[in-house]
Amino acid sequence: MQIFNLEQIKSVVKQIDFLPFIEEGFVAYSQGRVVVPPVGELIFENPPADVHIKYGYIKDDDYFAIKIASGFYENYKIDLPTSDGLILLFSQRDGKLASILLDECYLTNVRTAVAGQIVSKYMAPPEIDCIGVFGTGVQGRMQVEYLKTVVDCRSVMVWGLPQDDFETYKQDMEKIGFNVQTTRDAGDITEKCRLIITSTPSQTPLMDVKQIKPGTHITAMGSDTSQKQELDPKILQKADIVVADSIEQCLSRGEIFKALQASLLKKEDLIELGDVIAGHQSGRTSAEQITVADLTGVAVQDIQIAKAVHKALNQSDVGSV
Repeated sequence: MQIFNLEQIKSVVKQIDFLPFIEEGFVAYSQGRVVVPPVGELIFENPPADVHIKYGYIKDDDYFAIKIASGFYENYKIDLPTSDGLILLFSQRDGKLASILLDECYLTNVRTAVAGQIVSKYMAPPEIDCIGVFGTGVQGRMQVEYLKTVVDCRSVMVWGLPQDDFETYKQDMEKIGFNVQTTRDAGDITEKCRLIITSTPSQTPLMDVKQIKPGTHITAMGSDTSQKQELDPKILQKADIVVADSIEQCLSRGEIFKALQASLLKKEDLIELGDVIAGHQSGRTSAEQITVADLTGVAVQDIQIAKAVHKALNQSDVGSV
């Protein structure tokens, strides 16, 4: 059994293109080749926080994985990161623990950003003048950074709350090649941006259906519990295509859950991301379509990224802790 810390993990992550690994995972999931039990979840009120336990395996694979990831959203008040976590990777052959990845939620953030990258590859409109982002946190940065290989646009408009640090966000994103505008008005983003990313822990909609223009794609990834909500559910009703990372999971959490709960959407209206990747369902087929992808985070993403990192670490000379 090997233990790897965050510094060691980061040293190999930059050498790996995770997109094909995560795509393969989503396809396997939609083909019914992945065993993923319901998400284990702890919700805290004071301070507001949630902890997710996601686990599973791909049939006839080498490993299974158990991931624990937390989000304590007021940690900025005490100068601590909002997330923490680890992944345990076990052998499917004999159940032995192969490695402990003490990633401090970094790999969860990477695989979430890669999922957004994949969604934009299949769903983003052909011409994008500006990328709209709700949220200045880790995902508000990584979702945009990982778009670089699938979207040519380098202009960003970011929305944030009064406590959000616009200046640091702007400086950090400009260092990696993006031009950044800031706003406190959601209408600025819906007016100017045809590719929109929502990456907040909001429990109330950030924009309403009347603001959404034809040709807009929205990647909604902040709402990963039944309590959170970033979109007016009428947006999903209006959308031409609604994609779920996991239909089963989205029946009980995320934007799709809220729209189903409001009787504005039916399960039959949904398509799954793995089926789009495999070509069994169509992604965007015209520039005027409104499309929404609801990313609640599926254990197969954790399985795939953990396997890739475990292999890279064992092929490197970083050693174990």
